[in-house]
Amino acid sequence: MKRYRQSAILDLVSREAICSQDALGRQLRARGFHATQATISRDIKELQLVKRASDGAYERPGTSEGGRGLADAALRRAILEYLRRVDLVQQLLVLRTDPGQAQPLALAIDRAELPEVVGTVAGDDTILVITRHARAGREVTRLFEGWAMDDRAHPRQAF
Repeated sequence: MKRYRQSAILDLVSREAICSQDALGRQLRARGFHATQATISRDIKELQLVKRASDGAYERPGTSEGGRGLADAALRRAILEYLRRVDLVQQLLVLRTDPGQAQPLALAIDRAELPEVVGTVAGDDTILVITRHARAGREVTRLFEGWAMDDRAHPRQAF
């Protein structure tokens, strides 16, 4: 349930300006999630949401203007946390995550605006990443696998 709620939070803050935990709680209730203020506070911290300087609304790091470096860092963290396996077929990558984790990873990929990536389609535990051509697919695969393998503290399934 936590992963689904956090995916809903990411979706909400990416679609509209939510400036308080109370407003976020109301939006979550409207979607069928009932969470206490403490739970919402923990979710905000775990998702590493920050407040925009312009209007005080929550957002993921790297989504503001000039946030390319932050978006890349957020993608790397998402890869380390969520990615379990990568399969490459020509210019198509199939990424596997644990249940409920595909949405946050796909969002991080989209926000990073990698030039090799055309777009993503995410389900519950699977993401289809479409790259511009087969070579770009190999480059993105190497990038993601390299980031996932660099994390010695969190053992991953073999790629």
